[in-house]
Amino acid sequence: MPNGPYYLLNDLQASPVPNLVRSSGAGCATVRGVALCRCGGSKNKPFCDGTHSTNGFSDRKLADRSKNRRETYRGKRITIFDNRAICAHAGVCTDSLKSVFLYGKEPWIDPDGAAVDAIISTVRKCPSGALSYAIEGVEGEPAVRAPKVEVTDNGPYAVSGGVELVNQEFGDGASREHYTLCRCGASANKPFCDGSHWRIEFRDP
Repeated sequence: MPNGPYYLLNDLQASPVPNLVRSSGAGCATVRGVALCRCGGSKNKPFCDGTHSTNGFSDRKLADRSKNRRETYRGKRITIFDNRAICAHAGVCTDSLKSVFLYGKEPWIDPDGAAVDAIISTVRKCPSGALSYAIEGVEGEPAVRAPKVEVTDNGPYAVSGGVELVNQEFGDGASREHYTLCRCGASANKPFCDGSHWRIEFRDP
């Protein structure tokens, strides 16, 4: 919602609300969903309590759009793609496969640094969708899994299973099957997480 919460619609089929009727006796029906905080200020996290209307929250995107590009790292057996602009800095890649994802070095990806299966497994764990891969020019298929929104400890909403994000522009090469949404209110790349929760020491265990 503009300058407000995420509205997670779990059931798009309108159904009657128990114990709520009109004077005619007809039931009142609506779609089912919940409002999730994204300003970081709710006292009822992860649910919205209206704090966004009083703490000056803005959903304006401040990130440098020129940096929103997918870089290509070609190896002998696999090509790895990466868009730093949409990385949530969860550290999954650098923690899981240090021989390929080289923290603090340039170039920071060595596509020949490990077995292909290990690289694919690590890339698929990337919560933000910043990483992807191709073999012989064919890009890897997205995982097939049930829709889920995980409220990560002190971090973003980790969305997976192809949950549709309505009316939002995705980054260059970004996954639609999985992505991370800011819930601390500080990301410059709203609605997507850019790791700012680390900088502001956001807490919601």
